[in-house]
Amino acid sequence: MLAALAALSNPHRLRVVAALASGGRNYVSQLARELNISRPLLHLHLQKLEEAGLVTSQMELSEDGKALNFFDTTRFAIDLTPAMIAEAVATLTNNPEK
Repeated sequence: MLAALAALSNPHRLRVVAALASGGRNYVSQLARELNISRPLLHLHLQKLEEAGLVTSQMELSEDGKALNFFDTTRFAIDLTPAMIAEAVATLTNNPEK
């Protein structure tokens, strides 16, 4: 839960999830154009979202032999309750970066 909340705390990542949710799976170059951000920056955000389990990726070859990395959202729902927060707090370390 903490990884998902951390991933979704960034406005760029929220835009990525929204674009994939409304437009369906997409490859990195096209998604970068649609969101008007650079591919390296998009890769960084997609990596964070994938590590949190919010998106998946699949490499495919186009008809002309180019490798395209497609991303799509996973099915997820975050039901945040005080009890869930208390449970998550019990897993925290003294190092907030982890």
